[in-house]
Amino acid sequence: MKLMHAAIGPILVVVFLGMSLTACQRDTPTHAGVSVQMEDSAGVRIVEYAGTPVVGAPFRFPAQPRYRHGANPGDYTFQGIHPGALLPDGSAVISDVFNGELVVLSPDGASHGVLAGPGEGPGEVGYVGAVYAPGQGRVVAADRNLGRVTVFAGGSVERTVDIRSAHGLGVLGIGSSGQLLMATSSFRTGFQEPWLPGHLARFDMETGALDTVAAYDFQARPPPGQRWDPIGASGRAAAVAGQFVYTRSDRPEVTWRSPDGTVTQIVRWQAESAPLTEELLAGIEAGLHASNRMANPGAADAAIDRMTEENMAVYRARVGGPMPLFGRLFGDREGRVWLPSWRPGAVREGPSRYTVVSADGEWMGTVEAPPGLRILDVAHGLVLGVERDEMDVESVVVYEMAEADRDRG
Repeated sequence: MKLMHAAIGPILVVVFLGMSLTACQRDTPTHAGVSVQMEDSAGVRIVEYAGTPVVGAPFRFPAQPRYRHGANPGDYTFQGIHPGALLPDGSAVISDVFNGELVVLSPDGASHGVLAGPGEGPGEVGYVGAVYAPGQGRVVAADRNLGRVTVFAGGSVERTVDIRSAHGLGVLGIGSSGQLLMATSSFRTGFQEPWLPGHLARFDMETGALDTVAAYDFQARPPPGQRWDPIGASGRAAAVAGQFVYTRSDRPEVTWRSPDGTVTQIVRWQAESAPLTEELLAGIEAGLHASNRMANPGAADAAIDRMTEENMAVYRARVGGPMPLFGRLFGDREGRVWLPSWRPGAVREGPSRYTVVSADGEWMGTVEAPPGLRILDVAHGLVLGVERDEMDVESVVVYEMAEADRDRG
């Protein structure tokens, strides 16, 4: 069996514009005490902050979630929650990759149903690594093991789309014209280039046509003698409001591209990476062990223990090195981009805070997340996430975002 190390560090993405762009408009307002320059160059909106604005976001998490599902009598027993999505009425669809099921929770979290169970037939699933809810009653599930996307409507299968021709690409979301937006999802170690390139692509679900629309810096070469670098620079793309959005973890920059690959907006600010310390490594071993177990559900315990020991050794070898500026980005249904804070082991436990940038490049500020919350989706004024209790049992939680007073600068 070939074991897969869990995705421990962020993998984030960037593409640069040439210096030939001609500025058409520029102004220099002040945002939260930091000057910001905005210009439109050859159809590209560029927003540059002279520093890092320090400001709270206009929304916050309440003290308690709207509901919690997974620990109460009669609740669904989750074994390994991966992706999830909110529907317009507040209900949620969750992929439990260990159980091999798609689970639908009612808007109040009081009841649940199984949308799809394990198998290879129509309406069955293998490993659903991405799930989207483009409209009420419609769910799109991207199945990594079966190499297909299943579209559910009203609880039944509407169609199944073969995406095996897009091998090596992961589904990010749905583009503004209905295509699947995809990006490089894996790589082989041992490459010699300073940066391993990745690709952005769109997949037409009607014709099966796959078009590569852009390349980007995907993964930096690890230090000599190391197979991988847990805090090394890397790139990651997301689909936000029908566009590609991507970052690179060592650069304070976010870039937007339309589904055809055209750059539409760039936001930049000033920031410096903090060093990895021994103190930050305290307490992450259990999380790494659980992540490796999730990535390799059929592996023997001894193999998972060995992988975790290897993970810890690689982390310790990088103490003193620069950490990523932020974790894996995602977007919400308002088109806002969320940049998670980064720390070792945050993939499983959830980041402690998020920097939020609006669809038009405005720095909206920082929002503090409840301890241990791993966010799956943000939509319709709600946040869908996962929390663990003291027995390490996973539950799904839904929070209603509340307004927060802040100085917008």
